[in-house]
Amino acid sequence: MSNKALISLALLIPLFLLTSCGYYTFSGSGLKGVQSVAVPLFEDQTQEYGLREPLTQKLVDAYVQDNTLKVVNQKNSDSILYGIITGYLREAHTFDENENVKEYKIRIFVKVTLEETKKKKIIWEEDNLEGWAIYSAVDETEDDGKEKALEKLAEDIVNRTVKGW
Repeated sequence: MSNKALISLALLIPLFLLTSCGYYTFSGSGLKGVQSVAVPLFEDQTQEYGLREPLTQKLVDAYVQDNTLKVVNQKNSDSILYGIITGYLREAHTFDENENVKEYKIRIFVKVTLEETKKKKIIWEEDNLEGWAIYSAVDETEDDGKEKALEKLAEDIVNRTVKGW
């Protein structure tokens, strides 16, 4: 290959890469102008104790770790994440050869709405979002299962907010 061909190729490759990569932003999908979120305590319509506070804290921690939106109080926020815990189930998941429960599955259901504060416009909402986890009946507790399910739920909510999934 000649020197001219190599130089031309060397100039075309960066041009191709620049035009084919598209535009990327760290702001969330559908979050134009939204740079902060408030996460008030979720309402709990279940009979299960100890879901509201841990879920709210896990959401705040997940937003902070993601670092797309700044977590602030409601008065200063561009958006507010409202939520209602609507259901809690613990079900036998697997059994051993003697039909003893080997694993349980925890399922936590929430209704979630992300609202833009200035225009009072709903950015997204989900009426029946589910967080779930499976835990061992032998060496874990129901609280361990709750913890895992709440972590998954928080992760899914943050992903839905910032990535639009």
